[in-house]
Amino acid sequence: MAKLGKRTKSAREAFAGKSNITIEEAVALIKSNATAKFDETMEIAMNLGVDPRHADQMVRGVVALPNGTGKTVRVAVFARGAKAEEAQAAGADIVGAEDLMETIQSGKIEFDRCIATPDMMPLVGRLGKVLGPRNLMPNPKVGTVTMDVKSAVEAAKGGEVQFKVEKAGVIHGGVGKISFTEEQLAQNIRAFVDAVSKAKPAGAKGTYMKKVSLSSTMGPGVSVDLTSATGN
Repeated sequence: MAKLGKRTKSAREAFAGKSNITIEEAVALIKSNATAKFDETMEIAMNLGVDPRHADQMVRGVVALPNGTGKTVRVAVFARGAKAEEAQAAGADIVGAEDLMETIQSGKIEFDRCIATPDMMPLVGRLGKVLGPRNLMPNPKVGTVTMDVKSAVEAAKGGEVQFKVEKAGVIHGGVGKISFTEEQLAQNIRAFVDAVSKAKPAGAKGTYMKKVSLSSTMGPGVSVDLTSATGN
């Protein structure tokens, strides 16, 4: 068995016996034990009572975090003509059509969000096997297939986060940086939980939100009291 490092051992001791605490307590605990040499991300994991293999139990959506993500988001846009110019003016990092498709097919994916105008979807559709598994496929349900590319680019750059439930019924997401204040992180966490709560699918049966946990990139996790997370 691998020997635990001093930092890991110290963090685990600090977290021992703590569970179902308030968001504020969890954030304070995680911040005080996040001692990596880089600005770690505050991460959330939500266990949901859904089976995403069924279409009517799929959970996906988007949330604008009130205090942003603290992360520089690289945005690619599939567009032509005036819409391509609009995307560039809005701050898109990469804009193109067939040329962008070829770049992606070659294995070069240098972006975190992909946006497309509706007329570009037949072209983008050819990239489903590449973009789909990376959760980068443009989708009208989360506002990334749109004629309003300006707003979509600005939202992506301004702290908008997409979420999608995984096979095991879990949603993961980044909700800010450890360098954020405790209040900023708590606000972001509640906004994320609220968005997932509102995205409850019609086919969900029984308890929808089962568990919410928080952690830093390198630290252990701690479960949060659901009442504190949802405000209910």
